[in-house]
Amino acid sequence: MQGIIDELKVDGRNLSAIKSSPYYWQGDANSIVFEENSIRSALMDFNSFVMVVSLENRIGLTTQGSITTSLTSRAIPLIGWTIPVSPETLGNHAFCATYGTRYAYYGGAMANGISSAELVIALGKAGFMGSFGSAGLGPARIEAAIQTIQQALPDRAYAFNLINSPNEPALEQMAANLYLAHGIHIVEASAYVDLTIPLVLYRTAGLKLDAAGKIEINNRILAKLSRKEVARRFLEPAPVDILDQLVKENKISELQARLAQQVPMADDITVEADSGGHTDNRPLVGLLPTMLALRDEIQAKYHYPIPIRIGAAGGISTPTSALAAFIMGADYIVTGSVNQACVESGATDYTRGLLAQADMADVIMAPAADMFEMGVKVQLLKRGTLFPLRAQKLYELYTRYNSIDEIPAAEREKQERQVFKRDFVSIWDDVVKFFSERDPRQIERAEHDPKQKMALIFRWYLGLSSRWAVAGEKGREMDYQIWCGPSMGTFNDWTRPTYLNNPGSRHVVDVALHLLSGAAYLYRLRILTMQGIQVPASLEAYLPTAPLI
Repeated sequence: MQGIIDELKVDGRNLSAIKSSPYYWQGDANSIVFEENSIRSALMDFNSFVMVVSLENRIGLTTQGSITTSLTSRAIPLIGWTIPVSPETLGNHAFCATYGTRYAYYGGAMANGISSAELVIALGKAGFMGSFGSAGLGPARIEAAIQTIQQALPDRAYAFNLINSPNEPALEQMAANLYLAHGIHIVEASAYVDLTIPLVLYRTAGLKLDAAGKIEINNRILAKLSRKEVARRFLEPAPVDILDQLVKENKISELQARLAQQVPMADDITVEADSGGHTDNRPLVGLLPTMLALRDEIQAKYHYPIPIRIGAAGGISTPTSALAAFIMGADYIVTGSVNQACVESGATDYTRGLLAQADMADVIMAPAADMFEMGVKVQLLKRGTLFPLRAQKLYELYTRYNSIDEIPAAEREKQERQVFKRDFVSIWDDVVKFFSERDPRQIERAEHDPKQKMALIFRWYLGLSSRWAVAGEKGREMDYQIWCGPSMGTFNDWTRPTYLNNPGSRHVVDVALHLLSGAAYLYRLRILTMQGIQVPASLEAYLPTAPLI
């Protein structure tokens, strides 16, 4: 490329303003750079003040010298400037202070241990925070993850997922009890439509007064949601009726119940837009401002000493989307689908390979295993798997018939042979064994309700499909349930010309650093363009050229 003079220009709208500007630059002219690589390097020097100057009819950048209002023989016109912006400065510093992180960024939970202990540990050691995907796991697996993560991160941030389980409330209670017993002080609450007793117990059991008489919150909640009515419940204090019940059962003290009326249910609200897994497919550009306004409304009512922070999740997979979230007011950002594609996740190489091929249109909504009877759907990858279509067919059968016996013989035989690969009678035996240990009430209910029995048999397939994907079950590849949002496609588009196009080169910390570094770089460019400086297209893209870890 020749001199940047032919590329870096001044918008004609601002030319007259620049000519009449009272500001000049003074310094060593040799520090001014004009070539693209040098300009990019200057903008990537995140801790430096960058000034755009005009020297001998050429426009260049410098990180040295000073700004002056005195027109001297050595002063040259100052066209614009950009302040220092680094990955560490993006977002709300209060988030970092609360959780002891370096960056306002965390890796969201993905069920069945896809957000693995290895992933959480890697993020924690690098100054981020990760949330372990405990949903769908038994107590032994969760307890093992707790011990592993606590040993590896004794003084670093980490969280554990607490998911709403309306069809299996015992699971939620089990997880909450484990977290309280093992001193897990940060949980990411997800898929909630209302507050539950286990969630309120977890929050309230960590409240006490310090030596100065101020409320000390020891159990923190990051609530991941997408609906205003749900957000309001987390923005307000815990419901009095639940607190009264917990006091009567001697699970919390009367003091803790009173303190719970002075603090919100959550410290942070993660606004989840169009994401993988449970999602309402809502656009972040509309959802985030709505939640910010609701937060401000609740804050004006309760005057919390520390306002609740609002973060952004869903669709965060490129520097551009990360920057957009921060510019719209997000206090922090959360990633999900892109982390599943990283080597530290609990996904198999086969799954990561499918994710690396995904385009934006390669996703589909299908029935959720945990809320099947309610008709709740999750967003999945449709490339390379028949699961979404098969799951939808099962839901159609469930809504059409009242029992397994009502299903036409030909259709039943087809499902047993092609999808379940076993007869429903033997599958029911497995279901009984499974729920006898997990939640016996499910079996008791199904024995008296044929439709519920059918639901549990169908959930056998829906539940195992995600586990087959995680375990890499041979012969079941067409039945893999892979949670994925359209952002996976934009991530692949962004990284295609880079080393990150290789699934084996995707490391969760490296991806996070590139997302934030790219956002900081683009932020500085936007500051320049808003001053009327036309940046060449070749400078607009932030493309990872080497690992940052």
